Amino acid sequence: MVGGGISNSDLTHRAIHRARRIGLRLLPNSQDREGFQRTQSRTPTTRQRDTMGNSQPQNHLDSCDSSDGSDEGYVMDDASEESVENFRGRREKRKDMPSLDHEVAHITKLRRAPNDMLSRIYGENKEGYIRTFSMLAGREANVSGRGKFSSADCCHVSSRYLPTGDPVIMDKMNSKAYVGRYSTDGSLFVAGFQDSRIKIYNVDKGWKLQKDVLARSLRWTITDTALSPDQCFLVYATITPVAHIVNVGNCGTESLANITEIHEGLDFSVHSTGDYSFGLFCVKFSTDGRELVAGSSDKSIYVYDLEANKLALQIPAHKDDVNTVAFADETGHLIYSGSDDSYCKVWDRRCLTSRARPAGSLAGHLEGIAFIDSRGDGRYFISNGKDQTIKLWDIRKMTSGNPTQRKVPSFTWDYRWMEYPGAGRDIKHPYDQSLMTYRGHAVLRTLIRCYFSPAFSTGQKYIYTGSHDGSVHIYDVVTGQRVAKLDYHSSTVRDCSWHPLYPILVSSSWDGVVAKWDHPTAADAKSSQK
Repeated sequence: MVGGGISNSDLTHRAIHRARRIGLRLLPNSQDREGFQRTQSRTPTTRQRDTMGNSQPQNHLDSCDSSDGSDEGYVMDDASEESVENFRGRREKRKDMPSLDHEVAHITKLRRAPNDMLSRIYGENKEGYIRTFSMLAGREANVSGRGKFSSADCCHVSSRYLPTGDPVIMDKMNSKAYVGRYSTDGSLFVAGFQDSRIKIYNVDKGWKLQKDVLARSLRWTITDTALSPDQCFLVYATITPVAHIVNVGNCGTESLANITEIHEGLDFSVHSTGDYSFGLFCVKFSTDGRELVAGSSDKSIYVYDLEANKLALQIPAHKDDVNTVAFADETGHLIYSGSDDSYCKVWDRRCLTSRARPAGSLAGHLEGIAFIDSRGDGRYFISNGKDQTIKLWDIRKMTSGNPTQRKVPSFTWDYRWMEYPGAGRDIKHPYDQSLMTYRGHAVLRTLIRCYFSPAFSTGQKYIYTGSHDGSVHIYDVVTGQRVAKLDYHSSTVRDCSWHPLYPILVSSSWDGVVAKWDHPTAADAKSSQK
């Protein structure tokens, strides 16, 4: 039985009846279905051949001649393979929908494109969605021939459920929250506060406090934290050259620096002077957990070898503070960096030396860059800028130098206590290399973070960010429109994190509150209407 007293057989009969009405033949056995799928996926119709020209997706970035148009970071499943040819046909039906003719828009749609047979039977609404009930009915009727949802089908259903319900307070501290992130599998949540506290919660056990870390040698605040890939170690950074590593895999809850546990210092300075010559703004573990990469206030990128327990490399990377670094993909070969000099740069780890040159740079922000998040495919990333915008980038558009022929608009101001002078003005960078710009949030007072939504549940359809106005903003990555704004906090939301599997988002704010947002239930919807 399915919810509402409708049996699985009823759903099957309804789906078959509807398929017959529009002239589709439902295949009687698995052998016929397999042959039918091979025919459909390998032999496009005349109309499809005329539309596509060939079976390969085209590259719509004219400036990237070296690309073959493939998405190296994305392995297509069965639904995606057949939807490459059918995508164009569906797009013709959506001419009234805003769209971008670049590859990341197409890939985002393919990652959440429903099975073509389901689309033909049930149709899509003006937003491009098939009703969830219809999707479930089609699955029960085995319309696709697989007897289950593909990953794209799952994304098609789950990506419409946004975490916009009423917030639940998970913790409240008398200190500003600077960091708040889920672990890769969503089982842990790490929150870092200005008063030297770092809390690790076990999400699977009802947010039970698993580790309460009291940091040492703190200067001003915790600037960043990073969990090792095996989730056994935590590294925290502050505005000093020394980061600290803590074993969080043991059974003890309290971790007082060098009292109950050892917080080993990792010195990132080339010459250990013991002073506060520079600070670390961000730290990231490599995929294999053997190295740490950090961005610093002395305009450099640092690489620390954890196995050798020593600094491996310092790269003079930018002309101003390096606020953020990120790995491009799981290989760890490419590193993105963002700086207060307003440039994003790409570095190849395989050929880095102390005199290394970047593989390329990207211009487009008018002010400094607060944060970078990679899409994880080695090609696309987003950056949050102090010009109050998020920008989407394709590294194939990067150049080897910084263009200087035309003057770039700039203001004399300090984002830590002033409002942005360019607010409300249509000011553009003369050499903007970005694919898309997202506006509506405020990047003031601190290095506010932005991210792609999870690939598993949303197909990375959204971009979300904290904001100085105390809210979380969610944008559609393709249209650029803001689709949701989560209002609750009384102060800046510096960090936020979307659960990798579920429509749950956690915001961490300067009001000391760690709040969890879930998809609204029917009861929530009724109460909001009263």
